Amino acid sequence: MPVLLSLSRLIDGISGLVGKLAMWLVLAATLISASNAIMRKLFNIGSNSFLEIQWYLFAAVFMLGGGYAFMRNVHVRIDFVSSKFSPATRNWIDIGGILVFLLPLCYLMTTLSWPVVSNAYHSGEMSSNAGGLIRWPVYALIPAGFVLLALQGVSELIKRLAFLTGQGPDVLNVHGPSEEEMLAEELAREVEAEALAKASTHKAT
Repeated sequence: MPVLLSLSRLIDGISGLVGKLAMWLVLAATLISASNAIMRKLFNIGSNSFLEIQWYLFAAVFMLGGGYAFMRNVHVRIDFVSSKFSPATRNWIDIGGILVFLLPLCYLMTTLSWPVVSNAYHSGEMSSNAGGLIRWPVYALIPAGFVLLALQGVSELIKRLAFLTGQGPDVLNVHGPSEEEMLAEELAREVEAEALAKASTHKAT
């Protein structure tokens, strides 16, 4: 198990780096989108390349960020149901989901999408839009994303097994507020503080 846990930490490190890259891609897509809109509105200058690179960046964020989301346990989950189960049951359910659904899906999507990438690369397929971009890089995001997701699935599988054998923490621990709940509470406190400040100012006047 120590060797497997080391492998899990290595995969987590890869997912973390890719996740941070995806965050920067969001910023890049935003800046390109804003620049494109400004150039079009002010100077009546447009570019299909700039439009398509936005789509490419969005695709990259969506496809490459899946493993990172899985690692952070922020993917869609029915917490209302799973929170009623024991920690061991939740981990066994995750193991079943990873083995029966996630890994086979990743294998299927990778094997089906790779020929599309290969054909587009060898044929030099281009966008049908004037000034459009070459297509194979965006096609390659599909197998790349599912390979990263599969790797993270292996890492999460190791973590579940480590917990069940008493050699690791419960990464599915649902006790305590989530990041979203903590953010909502912080915003509520700020709003309450502003309301109190306004009330104090009103009384003083």
